[in-house]
Amino acid sequence: MLLQRRRWRIAPPVTDGQAARLPELPPLLVQMLYNRGVRGPEEATEFLAGRFRGGNPYRLAGVSRAVTHLRQAIRRGQRIAVYGDFDTDGVTATVLLVEVLSALGAQVEPYIPHRVDEGYGLKLEALRTLYQRGVRVVVTVDCGIRSYDEVEQASRGLTMIVTDHHSVGERLPPAAAVINPKQPDCPYPFKKLSGVGVAFKLAQGLLRAEGRTKGAVTLDEESLLDLVALGTVADLVPLEGENRLLVRRGLEVLNESPRPGVEALMAEAGLRRGEVDATAIAFRLGPRLNAAGRIDSALLACKLLTSREALETRELAEKLGDLNRRRQELTQQTVAQAEAQVLAADPEARLYMAASPDFLPGIVGLAASRLTEAYYRPSVVVELGEQKSRGSCRSIPEFHITQALEACGDLLTRFGGHEAAAGFTVDTKNLDELRQRLQALAARRLAGVELRPVLEIDAELPLEKVSAETYHLLKRLKPCGVGNPQPVLLSRGVQVRDCRAVGGERKHLKLVLRDGRGVSWPAIGFHLGGLRAEVPARVDVAYHLKVNEWNHERRLQLVIQDLRPAEG
Repeated sequence: MLLQRRRWRIAPPVTDGQAARLPELPPLLVQMLYNRGVRGPEEATEFLAGRFRGGNPYRLAGVSRAVTHLRQAIRRGQRIAVYGDFDTDGVTATVLLVEVLSALGAQVEPYIPHRVDEGYGLKLEALRTLYQRGVRVVVTVDCGIRSYDEVEQASRGLTMIVTDHHSVGERLPPAAAVINPKQPDCPYPFKKLSGVGVAFKLAQGLLRAEGRTKGAVTLDEESLLDLVALGTVADLVPLEGENRLLVRRGLEVLNESPRPGVEALMAEAGLRRGEVDATAIAFRLGPRLNAAGRIDSALLACKLLTSREALETRELAEKLGDLNRRRQELTQQTVAQAEAQVLAADPEARLYMAASPDFLPGIVGLAASRLTEAYYRPSVVVELGEQKSRGSCRSIPEFHITQALEACGDLLTRFGGHEAAAGFTVDTKNLDELRQRLQALAARRLAGVELRPVLEIDAELPLEKVSAETYHLLKRLKPCGVGNPQPVLLSRGVQVRDCRAVGGERKHLKLVLRDGRGVSWPAIGFHLGGLRAEVPARVDVAYHLKVNEWNHERRLQLVIQDLRPAEG
């Protein structure tokens, strides 16, 4: 392991002309906004204010038709099923639409397939079962956009409404209404909504139609934004544009008045009101909700989010916590096996693929993600079956994984996803050919690309100029995540006063750094413990700035992203 694990790309300083466009803002904040594509005064005001202003849901193609069909179903007393995916995005979307339809008087039930027994996406057998139970309208959330055959057959007895946010295939499913901002000719200006974001737009359409008819809205739109925040952050869609506004307001709801199930989950995860931000969702709440669908049934998470009983929510939250710990163990085991397999096959391959009958379908995506993070390559991990195999893919910005699967579409039973993540089902007899073709595609498209991740650095700042004011300035960029990353600062020539490996298995690197004034700064580098012996007396350090609270004392801390010997 070597210092400077990543390529550093330092953003060029803003010009005097750009700074003059935002004279009321501190130069460092102007730089941060510029790096995120925010240039003009109006844009900057909107970005920093971050208040929720929902776009007109009826501009989203299909919403008007879907609202008409659903309101007719409610008037006729027809039973409706909301058919969701088993991840946090799909679960929150399912809960959101069930809650809204129920409030409007619908006979409605959730349906989330079992990951192991049924697999991802629309299944005809499940749709037949729903029909036999008396369901006559099915609304998909976070799935269905590539299920042409299933929708076509199911439409003979069911009114099918498809809402999804994944990439669109060559043809749309022949549903009564299709809602997906990525579909051709959809005029909605923001194309990057999550699955729960799309479900929320349909819910807005329903509530506003009901309000116009009856003179009152029966459910407050903003009370749904806690679900939107959970699903949007957990699904790793970009936190920019409308997504950022939805999440920002949703975080306020989560911290001010969380629903009982979420509050129980927060307690299990060691979070209090006021402490839930995008990072807490991504690393503490989201994984627990996801664990239900990965290890057991996603309906456990669904039940938690809808329950109002204190004892039940506590028991469910504890069960999800236990499932998440089991998920962590299984992930470590799977990553170790997959890593050994790909390194034994060809460590220089531009795309890694591992397959085993021992891999679990709920874990393969996590294992692929870990391989991609560790080796900066597109990674595919496959649950190997006798007849059918299911794979999960994670990729890097230089390689659009869903386009690669499209190029191999003749080998696949089904597939779907977006640029960075995708899944597929393949006949096991075709798996070797799929591996060869995907690796050949990656070899061509990544030829000449240095397969080392890039660390985007927002600004250089001497450590002695960093202060509490700097921290509060950077907080104005929140919520941060994909598309709006946490700010990264670079301080050069910093003196290292102490350096230790800490934590379980000594995985982490703890340092004390001294700035030009002689002030000592605590610093932590997560998963950098292996660098301890290489750290010299002076370093250039790239870091996030955060407040660390210990024994009721709050102090600024550097969270190290990378470091290297100081130049000169």
